[in-house]
Amino acid sequence: MSQEVEKSAPPLPPPSAPPATGGRGRFVSRGSTLLRWVGALIAGLVVFGAFVLANGADPFAVYADIWTSTLTQPGQFQQIVLRAAPIALAGLAVVVPARAGLVNVGGEGQLIIGAVAAAGVALWLTPVASPWLVMLLMVLAAIVAGAAWAGIAAAMRLVVKVNEAVTTLLLNYVALYSMLFLILGPWKDPAALGQSTSVELNDAMKLPVFAGTAIHVGVALAVVAAGAVWFALSRTTWGFRLSVVGGNAEAARRAGLPVVTLLLTALLIGGALAGLAGFIQLAGMEYKLRPTFGLTIGYVAFLASWLSRHKPLPLLIASLVLAAIAVSGNSLQIGSGLPAASVNILMGLVLLAVLGWTSPRKVRS
Repeated sequence: MSQEVEKSAPPLPPPSAPPATGGRGRFVSRGSTLLRWVGALIAGLVVFGAFVLANGADPFAVYADIWTSTLTQPGQFQQIVLRAAPIALAGLAVVVPARAGLVNVGGEGQLIIGAVAAAGVALWLTPVASPWLVMLLMVLAAIVAGAAWAGIAAAMRLVVKVNEAVTTLLLNYVALYSMLFLILGPWKDPAALGQSTSVELNDAMKLPVFAGTAIHVGVALAVVAAGAVWFALSRTTWGFRLSVVGGNAEAARRAGLPVVTLLLTALLIGGALAGLAGFIQLAGMEYKLRPTFGLTIGYVAFLASWLSRHKPLPLLIASLVLAAIAVSGNSLQIGSGLPAASVNILMGLVLLAVLGWTSPRKVRS
């Protein structure tokens, strides 16, 4: 009887072939992603063009001025690279905590505090120590100060449960006014003719540049830091644990992971990177503290991190793009009569367009 049932049963259909995931599928996926990015950037430029037109300027002339003044004039690319280095380091200060699910908006303040600590070391030790020792101590002071400043927000998050996005943002203003107190009072340069600045660094305290260029070694340091963060996040147990905590902190805690330690180290390392950015800005670009020191670098770095989706290596490209936009502010003011701050509108529009148009869509079943 069983044999008759087996003979009368219809044959099973052959197993269906798995969906193609080979080279052609990946190529199509990458091509679609690239098209979304291009469309998002064009959309941001179109909206900014409408803003320019509403202010009585010709959008095509504005974009032509930005292109010629930023990318075709001699030496401008070097200025973009120099501008991008502290942005990249401060952006890494957002990337590392973001892997653990934290939002660090305090890159601006951590950068300023790092520069203040480095300037203090230079002010106190330059007369009594060798230049190389002073520079080494400046680097260490900037890193420790940036980490300690982020540690305040970490402690408030872990002890009294205050959201780190709020505390890091508010600490930016505390850092700014602390610097202003110093350069208006005890650290004010008596030879500054009424200007509120600290004493300029000696030439021996300034970062050396590569031969034949204006690019200092801080740029290489930013690239190395991005590579180190990429390796730490993607190739180490610590990076994997951060990802687990960022995905579900409660599940990570039940699995026995040291959640408190991981959150603390993520914010401390982020603050240290932002403090290092402050040292690079001080010793490689501005050479003294002033009321506008490092203005908006931390906030632009926050945009760069989100633009690169918190990935260390794409962050370098995003930093270059935003640095180029920032450098183009002078051409907007001179050539088109628009405020130099208009570039901030362009940055915001590009970020909104990219995040809105390139985010992965959920497929409804």
